Amino acid sequence: MPSSYFTSIEEREKIFCTELVKYGVEYEKAVIAAKIIASGQGDELLSPSEIKIVKDACKKWSEQNQRLKRLKAVVNQI
Repeated sequence: MPSSYFTSIEEREKIFCTELVKYGVEYEKAVIAAKIIASGQGDELLSPSEIKIVKDACKKWSEQNQRLKRLKAVVNQI
C-alpha cells in the first residue's frame, strides 16, 4: 500500500538528530550529521570532513544500538 505521508527535510533532520543523540553521539556532531543525512546528498557532493562526521556518527549510533540490543537480550533471559 503506497503511503502518501510526506516528511519534510527539517522533520527528517530532527528525527535523525534525536536518534543520534539518543545513542550517544555528541549533540554538535549529531546536528551536522543529521543535516547531511536528511539532505540525501551523495558522497561525491560532500567534503571529506562531512563524510567523516557522518561515518563517525553512524558508527557510534550502530555500536550503541547493538549494545542496547545485547543488553535487552540478557535482561530478557533473567
